[in-house]
Amino acid sequence: MKAKTLKNIKNEYLGRGFALFCGVLIVVLTLTIISFLSYKGVNTFTKGNYPIIKFLFSKNWNPEGEPAQFGSLIFLLGSTFVSAGAVLISGPISVALAIFINFISPKLGKQIIIPATELFVGIPSVVYGWIGVSVLLPILKRLYGGVGFSLLGGIIVLSIMILPTIASISSDALKTVPKDYLEASYGLGATRWQTIKKVIVPASRNGILTGIVLGLTRAFGEALAVQMVIGNTLQLPFNIFKPTTTLTSVITMNMANTIDGTIYNDSLWSLALLLLLVSFVFIIIIRKIGKRGSMNE
Repeated sequence: MKAKTLKNIKNEYLGRGFALFCGVLIVVLTLTIISFLSYKGVNTFTKGNYPIIKFLFSKNWNPEGEPAQFGSLIFLLGSTFVSAGAVLISGPISVALAIFINFISPKLGKQIIIPATELFVGIPSVVYGWIGVSVLLPILKRLYGGVGFSLLGGIIVLSIMILPTIASISSDALKTVPKDYLEASYGLGATRWQTIKKVIVPASRNGILTGIVLGLTRAFGEALAVQMVIGNTLQLPFNIFKPTTTLTSVITMNMANTIDGTIYNDSLWSLALLLLLVSFVFIIIIRKIGKRGSMNE
């Protein structure tokens, strides 16, 4: 009996130590990535003496020119517009799917819609991009002219990719609504749609907003699928039917073609640092939404 007790204590300490090691490892890896990106990303402004204001707000990008230009405005606006457009399309559809699964037809949702959304999550990005190139772009070219590669193509492909993420988190948020709310609403004579609109959605608003911001975060950081359909041209994304480019596209296409330590390479690391900072902004927004939800409770 005593030996068994000692063995349990030993296993408990081993489990606690392993969990602590994993926690410390995650923190160390995160700090290492942040430190490395910061070290490489600031070289454009320290070693290259390039003004940070010009880097953020100039549309001129020519790292190999004389003089070299490192304006990231086109990439930043391209990522912002394609991500925002994707969320505007997939957000309402995802919330509607979550409502349908939980309150309209749970049986159909469990048998068909949930497995379908899970299947979408498992599809690689390159498959979305290839379908966009082979199916979507010819349709856009036939409808609107041009070459097909466009901001609209990136928005449509990206909206399909992030739809399962938003729908899953929104569904989980709707499940947390207490049944007492529904019973009270029905008891006061409200219809199902009135209950959904006036009770269920407002009660789960913070969870739904968290899902939308997470979807926006994934959309902002997506590279391959968007890169395949957006056109990757250096022009401002003010025409939805024209090609443009994004932060992730320019980084993935050019990083392997530059020499480490050159000003061109440093400018790409600066774009990566900018992408990391934008991700931090999204994380802060999610935490603010979570804190507001806790305070409301």
